[in-house]
Amino acid sequence: MGRRGLIAGLAAAPLVVATASAASAAPAGSGAPADGRPGGPGRGNRTLVIGHRGASGYRPEHTLASYELAARMGADFVEPDLVVTKDGHLVCRHEPEIGGTTDVADRAEFAARRVTKQLDGVAVTGWFTEDFTLAELKKLRAKERLPAVRQENTLYDGRYEIPTFIEVLELRRRLSSELGREIGVYPETKHPTYFQQAGLALEQRLLDILHRNGLNTRTAPVFVQSFETKNLGDLRRRGLRTNAVQLLSSAGAPYDLAAAGDPRTYADLITPAGLKGIAAYANGVGPEKGQVIPVGADGKLAAPTALVRDAHAAGLLVHPYTFRAENQFLPPGLRRGTVTSDYGRAIDEQVAYLRAGIDGVFTDNPDIGVVARSEVAGR
Repeated sequence: MGRRGLIAGLAAAPLVVATASAASAAPAGSGAPADGRPGGPGRGNRTLVIGHRGASGYRPEHTLASYELAARMGADFVEPDLVVTKDGHLVCRHEPEIGGTTDVADRAEFAARRVTKQLDGVAVTGWFTEDFTLAELKKLRAKERLPAVRQENTLYDGRYEIPTFIEVLELRRRLSSELGREIGVYPETKHPTYFQQAGLALEQRLLDILHRNGLNTRTAPVFVQSFETKNLGDLRRRGLRTNAVQLLSSAGAPYDLAAAGDPRTYADLITPAGLKGIAAYANGVGPEKGQVIPVGADGKLAAPTALVRDAHAAGLLVHPYTFRAENQFLPPGLRRGTVTSDYGRAIDEQVAYLRAGIDGVFTDNPDIGVVARSEVAGR
C-alpha cells in the first residue's frame, strides 16, 4: 500500500519552504485545565493525534514542512524536539548530533567541527548543535533520517532549513487561524543533563519563550515532555504552568537519575507508586507502545498491561509512542507482504491501542491517527 492515496488532496495545500520568519506566536486559546483529566487541554475526552516530529512519515522530520503537513492532516499537536545552539537558541532536531538529519557532512567549511563526545554516557561521533551558532545552522538543510525506509521523503532533501522553536510557534499561530482550530505544540527537552553540563541549560530558555508567547498557562495547548525527571521538576519550580509529560522506556533508566547514582529505573516509574510520584510534577506519561500492549510470542498484540489503568488511577494521561505505518515497525501479525518498507495494517494497530483506553497517539502518520480515532468513535 503506497502513500499517495493517503495524502491525496493535500498536494495543493501551501507548504512552508526553507525560509520562514522568526516571529512570536499569538496567545493560546481556551482549553481544559492541566489537571490530568483524560483528553488533554481543550479536547474534553477526545483522544489526541500528535504529529511525531511533524508528519515525519511523509516529509523529513523536524522541518516546518513536516509540522505544517501534520496539522493539515488533522493532528491536534505537533512535536518539536528541542536542542540548543552555541549562542543559546532552541532549534528543532531529534538529537544534538545532526550528521544524519542535515547536509552538514557535505559542507567543507564545517568538516573540522566533526568530533566525538559523550552523549549520556555513550561515545557519539558527528556534528553537534552546541558547536554551531544559529546563523551557521541556518546554512544547512534537512534531509531524511531513514532514507532506506522512506525513499519518497528523500525527494525533499536539501529543501528545508532547521527551524527554531520560535518559528514553530509562529507556524502554530498561523495554521490555527487558517484551519479554524487550535494547533498545539508538544516540545521535548532533549538530553537536558547533557546541555546543563555544556553550560546551555534548556529549561529557562524554554520557559521564557512559552511565557513571551502567552503559552505558559494551565489552559495553553502545550505539553512539555522529557525522558529525564529532574528537569520537569525544575521547570515546575521555575514557574511552568502548562502540561508536562514524563516519557518512559521499556528498558534502562532516566539519565539524570543514573548520573546522580539514583537506582530507580523506568520499570520503577511505571509501578503504581512510581506513577503517583510522577503525578506530583506531570500531567501524563509517554510510554513505549509495547508497555501498553505487548506483542505475544505469536507475533500478535497481546492483552493490555495494567499501565493505562494505573496511570489513570494516578490522574495521568497516557500518550504512547511511536506509531508508524511501515511493516518493520508493526507487530508481525499486522504486517502485509515481506517488504519491510511497505505499509502494513497500521490503522488496525492504532485502533487496538485506542480501544485500550489511551488518551493520545504519537504517530509519524497523522492521517492514519485521524482515521483510527474516527473508526473507534464510530464515525
